Amino acid sequence: MARMSDQPARWTEATVHPDMWADPEKDPRTLEGPGPDGELATLQDFLANYRLTLRMKCEGLDPEQLARRSVPPSTMSLLGLLRHLAEVERDWRNWLTDGDPLPKLYGARDADFEGAVPEQAVVDAAYADLEREQAGTDAALAGFPDLAERVGKDGVAIRELMVHRIDEYARHCGHADLLRECVDGRVGQ
Repeated sequence: MARMSDQPARWTEATVHPDMWADPEKDPRTLEGPGPDGELATLQDFLANYRLTLRMKCEGLDPEQLARRSVPPSTMSLLGLLRHLAEVERDWRNWLTDGDPLPKLYGARDADFEGAVPEQAVVDAAYADLEREQAGTDAALAGFPDLAERVGKDGVAIRELMVHRIDEYARHCGHADLLRECVDGRVGQ
């Protein structure tokens, strides 16, 4: 078990609000001002901000830091979260169809976390996989502008899928907050 002296000091880049990740003028997320008009645009905005938050939590870290596990016996790491969300994005496309499911990216259950090893090639692949799978899911959903439309073998509503996506990213951004703080002490939403 780590001693208090083994823990990194807590810090933030922000100078205006000490509980923020960065000062408002340097924060790329759209957190200020009026929100978007309409339900679909609002859902897409929230999703985009959570996606960006996850990437921000991973910025500036080397492969060892990204692959660093949380607390035993957990296999969770920031790199594992990137890989997991790529896998989940791919699976969401399976919700839209009655056809054969897309194959898993990383193989067996939990391979997304267990295969998150501290190698630059694995990090590069995780970012590329996540970007590709996000784009693929976004493109597939663009064909369903009616949020009430029910699709796939389970008849899931597009609205439900959109909310589920936001929920998944929000939950994992909370994990990323704690993981990043354990890695180098940086705090902020």
